[in-house]
Amino acid sequence: MWPDRDLDYVKLEDDHLGIHFGLFKENMLISVISLFINNEVCQFRKFATLQTEQGKGYGSTLLDYVMNEAMDCGVKRIWCNARKNKLGFYKKFGLQDTNYSFNKGGKAYVIMEKNL
Repeated sequence: MWPDRDLDYVKLEDDHLGIHFGLFKENMLISVISLFINNEVCQFRKFATLQTEQGKGYGSTLLDYVMNEAMDCGVKRIWCNARKNKLGFYKKFGLQDTNYSFNKGGKAYVIMEKNL
């Protein structure tokens, strides 16, 4: 997600509160995502797939799995900070643009959400 940044850049104070998922291919971690549940609402963050493995469906498989896990945990709404250039990807999963945007690290983001 931030290959040109130090590992500390992606660490967050509440990382220990998340549920962290990974997708492996032949014992190699190729896609990751973290789910942060707060009652009936959750945010997924730190969603990334190795650049060499993008476009092969691994991220889609992992996101679909995490959305089902969220529903199994009683979550009613899921949301994320989506990079503006990836909105089409998230729309395939039924997430909708909230029209709230911001910039971080030189990248433009939009908050997207979906009722489960």
